[in-house]
Amino acid sequence: MERTSARITASVYTSHVPAIGAAIDQGKTHEPYWQPLFAGYESSKQWLRDNRPDVIFLVYNDHATAFSLDLIPTFAIGTAARYQPADEGWGPRPVPAVQGHPELAAHIAHSVIQDDFDLTIVNRMDVDHGLTVPLSLMCGQPPKEAFAWPCPVIPFAVNVVQYPVPSGRRCFNLGRAIRKAVESYDEPLNVQIWGTGGMSHQLQGPRAGLINREWDNRFLDRLISEPEALAQVPHIDYVREAGSEGIELVMWLIARGAMSDNAPVVKHRFYHVPASNTAVGHLILENT
Repeated sequence: MERTSARITASVYTSHVPAIGAAIDQGKTHEPYWQPLFAGYESSKQWLRDNRPDVIFLVYNDHATAFSLDLIPTFAIGTAARYQPADEGWGPRPVPAVQGHPELAAHIAHSVIQDDFDLTIVNRMDVDHGLTVPLSLMCGQPPKEAFAWPCPVIPFAVNVVQYPVPSGRRCFNLGRAIRKAVESYDEPLNVQIWGTGGMSHQLQGPRAGLINREWDNRFLDRLISEPEALAQVPHIDYVREAGSEGIELVMWLIARGAMSDNAPVVKHRFYHVPASNTAVGHLILENT
């Protein structure tokens, strides 16, 4: 029977370190420091070429670019047709603008809000490295003059910068609501959901430079095999074990919650230290 509605076929998880974008933009990917990291994404780029989605729903956090301390939405969905790369203080990244999917974004917003998750609807914003670095890692680097990235992207920004931030449990349940919304969209779209940010890192204070390999790899184990239990981990555990910025990992739980309740197929797993004093994690899961 021919499918008539949209579905989430896979999820991608990756760190979005700003220095990775700079290394790509400055042609440093083959330098000894960076080459091992980028080698870990080569098979991922081929996987994406072989499994190109119609739409990517990309969960990330804004770094005081579209939002500031004057306005901090907990969850914000982009409903625009186009998003320009942001100028984060050193000029916009030399990458194409991001094409949105306003129809699916509006449908998801309506469904998720009706499921009692409060979203901020954003009809205009620029997108920073949190969104463009994962695209570069997974898609390669198209020339700025190119029309667009390989497919439309729906940006979904989560506040993991200014406390209070959402719990892992709420993020996981939000993912389930997003799955329900996608599956009720009356067009047979192949949708991927990407969770970005993390892994363990701290950018300031006495513990600046903290990396916890054991925590990170255990997180990946549990994300695959016991995500609902992982979603119960409290904020203080993230801060203690993964550093002040390790809380970004709750965004991965949104993507995992949007997956099928069946055990996923692990297509790729990668972990690398260091990348600008940060641990980099990467995972691709397919629905069964």
